[in-house]
Amino acid sequence: MSGAPLSRAEMAQRVAADIPVGAFVNLGIGIPTSVSNYLTAEQEVTLHTENGMLGMGPEAHGDEVDPDLINAGKIAVTELPGCSYFHHADSFAMMRGGHLDIAVLGAFQVSAAGDLANWHTGAPDAIPAVGGAMDLAVGAKQVFVMMELTTKSGAAKIVEQLTYPATGLACVSRIYTEQAIFDITPAGVVVTDVFGEATVDSLRELTGLPLLDQTA
Repeated sequence: MSGAPLSRAEMAQRVAADIPVGAFVNLGIGIPTSVSNYLTAEQEVTLHTENGMLGMGPEAHGDEVDPDLINAGKIAVTELPGCSYFHHADSFAMMRGGHLDIAVLGAFQVSAAGDLANWHTGAPDAIPAVGGAMDLAVGAKQVFVMMELTTKSGAAKIVEQLTYPATGLACVSRIYTEQAIFDITPAGVVVTDVFGEATVDSLRELTGLPLLDQTA
């Protein structure tokens, strides 16, 4: 256990470290995009973007910025040797066809069964369509979620059942938060690491779930 909750940058570092060598990965809009900044050349990870790019590099800064090179979140990015570009329909065929090893997505809620809600809170003025998140959630071999563990009001985002509209059902395999890392397994939700002042007992109280402890 570290001495403080993880920052967003530290969360991204943890995700990057857990991505296996040679994986094909999509990074969702929001905090998952920063994972690209912590992947190493030795990992040989190939990043896919929904808007039609394969072989994306880290975020671009200064003279590196090319307005024609952006990710799905409209953030300027670099390209790695061998990078390719393709039609949006081809990009979705890759997503839907099971060709991505991992999708890293943000979330409003994740249920104990691994159901994902990351596109709508039910608010009347929210974005009216799920977009490509649905395709990533069901098409990737594994879905990693990066999110703060609680809402601004302090409610847990890991819940027994979703109360927001679902993006995908039983699709999430791992959750990275500032307080802990969780695995979704057939036996239940497993806590694999805790940070700051969090304990498995405090996480059980917060979520109301019978979390399993594998932090030892």
